[in-house]
Amino acid sequence: MNQPDPVLKRQLPLIAKIVADETWLEGERRGRPVEPTDCAVRAKVCEVVLRMGQEMREQVLRDMAAEAQSRVGQVEARAPDQKQSVAA
Repeated sequence: MNQPDPVLKRQLPLIAKIVADETWLEGERRGRPVEPTDCAVRAKVCEVVLRMGQEMREQVLRDMAAEAQSRVGQVEARAPDQKQSVAA
């Protein structure tokens, strides 16, 4: 089965926030509520995501690398405990 891109998976909440913000802004421009599926909202969301997409992806990759490094540090910190129990 196809696994979704882990970076894209982490970006989805941010993209959902962009959709919500642009929906609200378009409603304010028109003076009435609009749907997230409105053509103007979709176009603006595409503009924002295209403009910021690379930056968003790089930030997620940095976050993922930091998390992976943190996990490595945790494993290394536990390793001396395991060595002591083996030696005893």
